[in-house]
Amino acid sequence: MKIYDIPKDADQNLREQVADLLMGQMESIGRENAYELLLKAIDMTLEDNSGAHIFVAEYEGSILGAAFLNIGISLDKGGHYIWLNDLYVHKEYRNQGIAKKLLLKVIYWAENRGIKGIELETGISNAATKALYNSLGFYDVISKRYGFRF
Repeated sequence: MKIYDIPKDADQNLREQVADLLMGQMESIGRENAYELLLKAIDMTLEDNSGAHIFVAEYEGSILGAAFLNIGISLDKGGHYIWLNDLYVHKEYRNQGIAKKLLLKVIYWAENRGIKGIELETGISNAATKALYNSLGFYDVISKRYGFRF
């Protein structure tokens, strides 16, 4: 299995494979025009000045999982940090360590770039995901996240 950060010059086929994979996650939240939104976000991620990255787990030419993140600046960390927007593995390939491998790659990549931390959000009742994060040294932060959409 190969885990890598999608290059800025990724071809359309790779972009569509990532969008196809992430549709599994988008379908669960019922967004209209989800595929078009995913392709647009992937294209924006791959722009030269983007602070976003997509790491993928690829096996025999198929994308099995992806981690989508944004780099921001944190006042309390005194530097750059990562907001892990999405960590998703195709349902047929779960419980095989793919999410852990993706997350370890992101951690290693971030540490080698001087990034000060990683933050994310998961469902309160998602025990398997919480166990994964805790096994890698993530800890609970008590907060309530809010959103606003234009």
